[in-house]
Amino acid sequence: MTKLTEYIRYADAQTQCSTEKLWELFDGDRERMNIAHECIDRHAQADRERTAIILVRATGEDQRLGFRELAEDSSRFAHYLRARGIEPGDRVAVMLEPSREFYVAMFGAMKMGAIAVPLFTLFGPDGIRLRVQDCEPRMVVTNAEKAPLVEGAARLQVTVADASFLHGLGEFPAQLVPQTRADDLAIFQYTSGTTRELPDAVKHTHRALVTLMTAALYGTGVRPGDRFMCPSSPAWGHGLWHGTLAPLALGVTIGAYAGKFHPERLLQALQDHRFNNISAAATHYRMMRTSGAAARYRYFLDKVSFTGEPIDSETAQFVEATFGRPVCSMYGTTEIGVCLVNYPGAPDFTVKPGSLGKPVPGLRVEVQDTNGAPCAPGVTGELKLWRRGAWVATKDLGRVDADGYFWHGGRADDVIISAGWTMSAVEIEDAILKHPDVREAAAIGVPDALRGQVVKAFVVSDRHGDESFVEEIQQAVRSRLSQHEYPRQIAFVAELPKTPAGKIHRKKLREQEVAGNDATPALS
Repeated sequence: MTKLTEYIRYADAQTQCSTEKLWELFDGDRERMNIAHECIDRHAQADRERTAIILVRATGEDQRLGFRELAEDSSRFAHYLRARGIEPGDRVAVMLEPSREFYVAMFGAMKMGAIAVPLFTLFGPDGIRLRVQDCEPRMVVTNAEKAPLVEGAARLQVTVADASFLHGLGEFPAQLVPQTRADDLAIFQYTSGTTRELPDAVKHTHRALVTLMTAALYGTGVRPGDRFMCPSSPAWGHGLWHGTLAPLALGVTIGAYAGKFHPERLLQALQDHRFNNISAAATHYRMMRTSGAAARYRYFLDKVSFTGEPIDSETAQFVEATFGRPVCSMYGTTEIGVCLVNYPGAPDFTVKPGSLGKPVPGLRVEVQDTNGAPCAPGVTGELKLWRRGAWVATKDLGRVDADGYFWHGGRADDVIISAGWTMSAVEIEDAILKHPDVREAAAIGVPDALRGQVVKAFVVSDRHGDESFVEEIQQAVRSRLSQHEYPRQIAFVAELPKTPAGKIHRKKLREQEVAGNDATPALS
């Protein structure tokens, strides 16, 4: 019987992918399933010496974690939870950097039927408090620094994952057979808002791993035998589902990045560990480009993908020139999952630079106008997908071309309308980033008495922001887009506000403008 993982062509994906074939990739079935078993235990049983995770540390002290040790330690942690009174359905929050302790706690919680809640390690007191109040965990596993920020809540136990943590688990049995049902909740995942804003927790069951595999096979192109690197934090959807759970479920050795991100450290790891597949945020690739260090290393990549936000054309060109492969967009949201991909590794799929690609097998995606009618090729509308008998809005704009490729047009609230002209913040930013002295850029619309709105750009650069620099940027945008489509105001800033997942936070820039908190004088 041929498994889906043995097909790599785009044409085969369209004819062979089905729900039944996805289930064939797992031990579990529609009644009984457990994510920890699928990702860790079954591979430990098949090959007790295989490496599951390569921890790439910012300090340079990389560490290998085997399927066997993770299977045994997560079972011990599951027994530890039972001994502490944790029951199936209770929430166990894990606020740690990628580490042996992090994976032991996350998989151990799911193994015994609790719900794992990964939390971003850089949250401050407000961010932690809001999430703890929302999900009401019975236990938080964290480090000594963060522990005081979560102590004191009723019925909440705090476990500090210090040097004695793993040693203390040694008294518990190294085996545990999961008893979870496929529809039992397994993970609460928070989307990446600011520390003061609380996005809804997305609640996933154990069987969500099956649905996820469609995005893995065709969004990152992961296959058994790959060595897969994802530097995104497992506190977020990309790092958790696409960077951790999906490849581990296929028995793939993964790379995880721990500590403060340094682009050259990642480039070195790609060489040293001979990763052949990488999926990262657009920001990661941009930082690799601006580091100037890429030429110092050798690479073995044959699949390269990104997600999170659009990638600028300069960075896309850098990726292809450096790694020898086009960077493939993987588009979706935490709430709806991945819906548009570029099928990395498929020899019969042409990647169009800048395109979101085409729908994953079996999914209907359309660009619709304000009346819900399909837009003609080349016409911008809202991206929607068909789910459970209804069209679901993504809140993103886009267009589809004559060949069926989809193109991103920015968030619906990132459109700038000036003097009747509709402009895309994404396109303006891309044009600004082509200037060799610009490191980062963000564009928003700000009020204007004459035009309604004008474009204001926020630019990060090592160069002094004088009138000459302003004129160069404005002319660069005019020459690439149109004479009216340029930033009439430019503010040079030390850094741009970003969400914890690394996306540019345009909403925060708009809020600062309304509140008058922009202390940097604008040049126009």
